[in-house]
Amino acid sequence: MTTTTLAVLVPLLPFLGAAAGLLLGRTAPGFVRPLAVLPPLAALVVAVFVAVRQGGGQAVDAATELTPTGSVPVELALHIDGFAALVAVLVGVVSVCVQIYSTGYLRDDPRYASYAALVSLFTSAMLLVVYSGDLIVLLVGWEVMGICSYFLVGHYWETPQARAASLKAFLVTKLGDVPFLIGLFALATDAGSFRITAILDTVAGGGLHHPTLVALLLLAGVAGKSAQFPLHTWLPDAMAGPTPVSALIHAATMVAAGVYFVARLLPVFEASAAAMTVLAVMAAVTMAGSALAALAQDDIKRVLAYSTIGQLGYMTGALAVGDREAAVFHLLTHGAFKALLFLAAGVIIHAAGTNSLAAMSRMGKLRSRIPDAYWTTTVALLALTAIPPFSGFFSKEAVLGAAEEVATGDTAHAPGAAGWIVLVAGLVTALLTAAYATRLWLLAFHGRGPEAPDHGKQPLVMNGVLWVLAVPSLALGAAYRELPGWFDGGSLTPGLETSMIGTGVALVGVIVTYGAWRSSTALAAESPLGAVAAHPEGDAGLVEAEAIASHTPAYGDVAYAPDPADPGRLLLGPLHRHAAAGFHLDAVYSALFVRPVLGAARIVRFLDREVVDTYVRGAAALPRLLGAAVRRAQTGNVQTYVSALLAGTVVLVVAAVLVATGA
Repeated sequence: MTTTTLAVLVPLLPFLGAAAGLLLGRTAPGFVRPLAVLPPLAALVVAVFVAVRQGGGQAVDAATELTPTGSVPVELALHIDGFAALVAVLVGVVSVCVQIYSTGYLRDDPRYASYAALVSLFTSAMLLVVYSGDLIVLLVGWEVMGICSYFLVGHYWETPQARAASLKAFLVTKLGDVPFLIGLFALATDAGSFRITAILDTVAGGGLHHPTLVALLLLAGVAGKSAQFPLHTWLPDAMAGPTPVSALIHAATMVAAGVYFVARLLPVFEASAAAMTVLAVMAAVTMAGSALAALAQDDIKRVLAYSTIGQLGYMTGALAVGDREAAVFHLLTHGAFKALLFLAAGVIIHAAGTNSLAAMSRMGKLRSRIPDAYWTTTVALLALTAIPPFSGFFSKEAVLGAAEEVATGDTAHAPGAAGWIVLVAGLVTALLTAAYATRLWLLAFHGRGPEAPDHGKQPLVMNGVLWVLAVPSLALGAAYRELPGWFDGGSLTPGLETSMIGTGVALVGVIVTYGAWRSSTALAAESPLGAVAAHPEGDAGLVEAEAIASHTPAYGDVAYAPDPADPGRLLLGPLHRHAAAGFHLDAVYSALFVRPVLGAARIVRFLDREVVDTYVRGAAALPRLLGAAVRRAQTGNVQTYVSALLAGTVVLVVAAVLVATGA
């Protein structure tokens, strides 16, 4: 088979698996699990073959016209360069791990068949985005992912939280997709084609007429899809979905699509210094703000959600300084350790019986009950914190090194201001990342108190997947010297000075957080577990206690009571309350958009009910009254009719006489 034929099979196989899973889910349930695992696994194997054949060399390009439009044609096109091949492998690895993990995680879920099919369709859509060489075909995959996320986040639709989260994710991402679509059309108008290669050639020749406007329109869609400020608020709420869905969305699909898109069309953004500066500011606010919010969260999955937002900020920051290699390298390493963190979180939640870190901090012997999750989570958190030699160290330092180069001397790719913004925000975020990662590790695994109730052992497939993902989390960074050949020939080797500064900042965050935790654990011993795990009145949230043993999601209220063992409260001080609420951005959106829209809807309903309906009712009532009056005159009595006729004749005669006299 040719490379082109193999590449077509990569997104096609999961799609066929999804279609077969939906068709056979009810009639042949025994085929559901093989159809969930085997097509993505086959797609992964084929993606590896494509990557090996491509080898970081000449891009694979192929196209066939789908439909004649009369102006700008739409083509089924492939454009596979080195980093597209690598990202496809990442998507395949994470998807297969999620599907295998889900066979144990949701083995008795009555909606598992539709869940597995949607995960396969999600995977197929992301692979279509990665391999596509035409922007319209890319847009199809882009939108299919949005639809799949709606259904997967709302998998537990019985709960109002899941329903609200799925609707919010759909609406916020669609809000960004409107200007994104306009930007695509503007780009294609200037280039005369939707083909990515034609657009890049147009940009290189200076044929883009309004680069700043086009870049900003595209950034709106990227901000929504990749959960960047100010359209990031949907991602923490999306934790209402099953944990494997969170791993898939955060590690390899959906949020990665926006970063991948900017990396693919980076010359378009580089054509405008203003757009690169806006991208840098967006990345800086995203990474620093999300890290502060993560340090204040009590739900373990929300900590990881805000962590994802921050790491995506690193990727967009690398793109803002014109370094596609560093951005995609961090995308690859982040995909490995973030998928591991979320899947391990599912094991931790089951063992603890709660999502609450405050509750876990008052549970003893939790880490001894789940040694696989403990050690693999430790590896993933070290990679997240960028401690050498774990994979996150190499990719994050590549981002900081690229920002330093731009900051210390303007380049043709980005203004110096963008470099300084990304560098300062990146170092601050490195400190905060180390703090919230250390906090999570200490509260989840080093609690003091009575032993947590035993909720049963986890299936072997779940623990096995954790160790599979631990390998790239630990070792992927060791291959960083070989990866540049898969990109544009650039170097990802971090400089010694930047590496030392970034590592030093991370170690400071670890040490300070550990010291704060040690100083507050004595207070925690005075508060029993029941003070948190009970059901008191107050600001309580619905917490997903995912019972993997019974595979029936159990939901219970866990109070967000102040936890004296939480070092985040000590480190953030008065800022903690605001950071825990995401700096009230949802409240701002509610005041600026939601309430006015609801108010306008109430006005429209009032006008419809009181004005329009009144007119309609009046228009019907008048003929009815006239008919009733006429009906009363129809008595059937001949004498009455003759009398009325004579009276009318008299009236007419008198009127005629009066008129004639007056004349």
